[in-house]
Amino acid sequence: MNNIILLGFVSLINDLSSKIILPILPLYISQLGGTGIAIGLLSGLRESASSLLKVISGYWSDKLGKRKPFVFWGYFVSAISKFLFYLAGSWPAIVLFRVLERTGKGLRSAPRDAMISASAQKERSGRAFGIHRAFDTGGAVLGSIAVLLILLFTGIELKTIFIIAGVIAMLALAPLPFTRETGSSQKASKMRLMISFKQLSKKLKFFIVIATLFALGNFSWMFFVYKTQQLFTNGQEFVLPVALYIIYNLSYLLLAVPSGMLADKIGKSNVLMMGYGLFGLVTAGFIVFKSLPAMIVLFLLYGVMFAFVEANERAYVSDLAAEEYKGTALGTFYTLTTLVALPSGLMAGFLYDLNSSYTFMYGLAVSVLAVMLFAIYKTRYRRQGNV
Repeated sequence: MNNIILLGFVSLINDLSSKIILPILPLYISQLGGTGIAIGLLSGLRESASSLLKVISGYWSDKLGKRKPFVFWGYFVSAISKFLFYLAGSWPAIVLFRVLERTGKGLRSAPRDAMISASAQKERSGRAFGIHRAFDTGGAVLGSIAVLLILLFTGIELKTIFIIAGVIAMLALAPLPFTRETGSSQKASKMRLMISFKQLSKKLKFFIVIATLFALGNFSWMFFVYKTQQLFTNGQEFVLPVALYIIYNLSYLLLAVPSGMLADKIGKSNVLMMGYGLFGLVTAGFIVFKSLPAMIVLFLLYGVMFAFVEANERAYVSDLAAEEYKGTALGTFYTLTTLVALPSGLMAGFLYDLNSSYTFMYGLAVSVLAVMLFAIYKTRYRRQGNV
């Protein structure tokens, strides 16, 4: 549990730093002349650029029997790259520096989650990952509130916020020396020199296919913020989108641990299926409703969806993977689900520039397909007594 708490604090501070930046990125890109396709490129590249690193870092952390170096350097690269946002004078430069920042996430994600998994009992893995996501989202809430206060009560330039974020990100490194290494060189030495997915079970591969399909339609929250920026004008186009972003993160924060505990009790696959379906409900709401009260409810539900999906996907993959291949399994999951972020973002951006409702129709359609495939998955493995 000590590892889970320490890694939680690292994520809290790092996400505080990130979320000082992220709510203003769609707005800043709009100021620099970017449109829907720019938002899609930013949101897609930021994940896809780190996808290959996730499976490589997961594999090598298994191979070397060491997790901590990958975690440290991952957070360090992300911290340094935040300072570079200050130098950006165009939206393509913002995209480039965001890609660099996400390579740090690629280095750290799978090894860090393998550390969390090894530090928790299997029957409580949902709770453990939920605790970590609660810390992470707590940082997101604090960062979002901080940038809202900056926008309301200071007159500093938007790009000056990037320097503040970089300083905070460096502080996230402080708890890492106190974490306990969980890798096993004895297990890792038995692994093959080349990455192979053959060691993953058919059940795990099937689930990763479903999660990847869902990720293809689960386009970035940036489109939700961008949509609200266009709905509310007359001086509200900066403050209200950030306020709604805070509501989404608060909802996510409050349900991160309860959703993990619920998943441990009724089954992670059941909670995940509900989360996939809830995304469809939210996207349908964005097609139909335009008022502020409706947006508040939809952003609340969007946070519930992330609470159901984000941590429980990781916990479920971890549960389905053999102990010696957890890093590789998590890396494989991350790689496939983030590789599709680029086509997902580009598709969402292209459709948005045609008609904003088309983007949310796309998300709704993919959500329905993912739920249907999940139903087939559950039926297949329920017959085997293994869901």
